[in-house]
Amino acid sequence: MNYEVEQKFPVEELAPIETKLAELGASISETRVEVDLYFNHPAREFAQTDEALRLRRVGSVNRITYKGPKLDATTKTREELDLSLVDGEAIFEGFSTLLRTLGFVPVGEVRKERRKAFVEWEGRRVEVSLDRVDRLGTFVELELVVPSEQFEAAKACIGSLADRLELTRSERRSYLRLLVESSKQAEPRP
Repeated sequence: MNYEVEQKFPVEELAPIETKLAELGASISETRVEVDLYFNHPAREFAQTDEALRLRRVGSVNRITYKGPKLDATTKTREELDLSLVDGEAIFEGFSTLLRTLGFVPVGEVRKERRKAFVEWEGRRVEVSLDRVDRLGTFVELELVVPSEQFEAAKACIGSLADRLELTRSERRSYLRLLVESSKQAEPRP
């Protein structure tokens, strides 16, 4: 199985990162809207086991993804199983209903506007996501998907690219976790 090696960085503005990416020869895609619906397992608490089950819709394209617990203290490296589903909103809704029927509980939705770029860096093709996340702000994600034996090299590559892009405040929490925590802080206290 492959590992997703990722680092995410909150940023004030995306424009300086876009300029640096252009200097590295990357072209940035058009904006696409992603809707992620997360589910909790009926027999274990994913927030405690550090796992995630996500149903994603990008336009009419649907995917389901399982993410295992994080494997190190500096990146968001985890085992990932990502599968394509049939396209269309009805399939997204039907699969969501199937998961609920099986006892999975929806725990939150993350909506973001995302643009992607790919950067050739240290012999690897790093995926860069430029995100505007509803209710959270702007972020840059650097990601590689590699077999387990390439984990350390991938981690070093992402760290080196982050340094080149002057990204300094890594955030290991998922967008879902950040949204849940920010909504708890916003709740009025009795």
